[in-house]
Amino acid sequence: MTPYDTHDTTDPFARSLSAFETLIGTLSGGDASRWTHAELEEHLDAAGRDLLRLLLQDHLDLRAQREERQVRAGDGPVVVGPDARVRPWREPGHQRWLATVFGLVRVTRVAHRGPGACNVHPADAALSLPAGRHSNGLRRLAVTEAVRGSFDQAHQAVERRCGNVLGKRRLEELVVAAAVDVDAFYRARIPVPCSREMPLVVQVDGKGVVMRPEALREATRRAVAKAAGGHRGRLAPGEKPNRKRMATVAYVFDIRPTPRRPHDVIHPPGGRSDERPSRPGPRAENKWCTASLVRSPEQVIADAFDQAEARDPKHLRPWVVLVDGARHQLDLIKAETVRRGVTVHVLLDFVHVAEYVWAAAHAFHKPGTTKAEAWAADHLTAILAGHAARAADEMTAQANRERLPAARREAIDACHRYLTGHLDQLHYDTALAGGWPIATGAVEGACRHLIADRLDITGARWGLDGAEAVLRLRTLVANGDLDSYWRYHAASEHQRLYPTPDQQSFTLTA
Repeated sequence: MTPYDTHDTTDPFARSLSAFETLIGTLSGGDASRWTHAELEEHLDAAGRDLLRLLLQDHLDLRAQREERQVRAGDGPVVVGPDARVRPWREPGHQRWLATVFGLVRVTRVAHRGPGACNVHPADAALSLPAGRHSNGLRRLAVTEAVRGSFDQAHQAVERRCGNVLGKRRLEELVVAAAVDVDAFYRARIPVPCSREMPLVVQVDGKGVVMRPEALREATRRAVAKAAGGHRGRLAPGEKPNRKRMATVAYVFDIRPTPRRPHDVIHPPGGRSDERPSRPGPRAENKWCTASLVRSPEQVIADAFDQAEARDPKHLRPWVVLVDGARHQLDLIKAETVRRGVTVHVLLDFVHVAEYVWAAAHAFHKPGTTKAEAWAADHLTAILAGHAARAADEMTAQANRERLPAARREAIDACHRYLTGHLDQLHYDTALAGGWPIATGAVEGACRHLIADRLDITGARWGLDGAEAVLRLRTLVANGDLDSYWRYHAASEHQRLYPTPDQQSFTLTA
């Protein structure tokens, strides 16, 4: 890049004004009158960005001139470095590059020096310059693009807008660095208060992410090593390739109670009548999501309960926990409730129950027939009314009477085991009367949005740091907190680089 002229001018923004006048002359000339609107847009995009870069450069140069005049006049405070030693010497003209959303600019400032000590630049703290070359705005742009699409797409988007100011590998590093304050940000936030009549809902689920071999958990790596002993060209049916690391996702939200009846959830065979329209289910409010690949499921569930307890510290509201039936999740939730001394209503996702019941219905009746629909509707309605044990016994008794063959009987036995094994989580009659949700749609939607839409794109193989950072940043976006978080992150980064600005104690940034 060609260096800027450093001679003094009457107007510190003379170069910017000259560039603006040149742009005006181009647009008012005869050549521009023959351009299409697309050509005008293209020219203004490039020339406008360069004009903004010049404005920023002129402002930085103006501040440098003022600082140098202050040094020549002998003004200014005594500067103390991070080692608590005074820097008595002042040397102007120290420069560093800064990559911004407008392009590269050069920052000139005064170095405060001392014998055997590193240089200190008070202007760095005044400008809150980053430790590296890339500006806060460029980092924000990199994060915004990287959590939306692949790193290649993000790099192309940044290059289209800002020019060649950021490499792909550096972009990935900036995304990882941008997620370091997520936990501290949410610990500092105070949730929106609710009345005690509004139930508090917690949902937990998990989803796998394809990882690089070194990023897998130890048990998965051992399984990979064991499978590598045989050289087969194709996996056996049902065999897992051991490429994924499980991410745990938790959702916490408030609802306004909306009582319902079983027939509001399961319509009778033949459809509903106009005389009894179905009542809508509850809608989530004040949604908050957390997810992690690095932290254990115990930690993620504990974070969800921390959020719930922050919303209801005295445990005055009904707590409803919805799960998909995974035994390890149920054990972790039970341990967490015991540790906190809170009473929760654990419900099994009704959609999972319906899948088992429909499989059992198809063991008795041909799929797609009215008889299969009526059989499933009767048993699902009974389960919603609080008679899950009776429904399980009735389907087993019917299978015995009809002497189903083993192949068809397997679906009946699986449904019976599932229902009887989770009877304490099938109190849907209480949930419907209380106006609570009975399905894990919120957290399953979060798994699809947070993980499947970004981390599970075709060909993606993730390292642990990059996947965790993208996942945490996507949860910020899903929670609507990215703007608030970025202000918090920028302030935290400033404190890390310049911990005691009131005492003129600075750390080295370049």
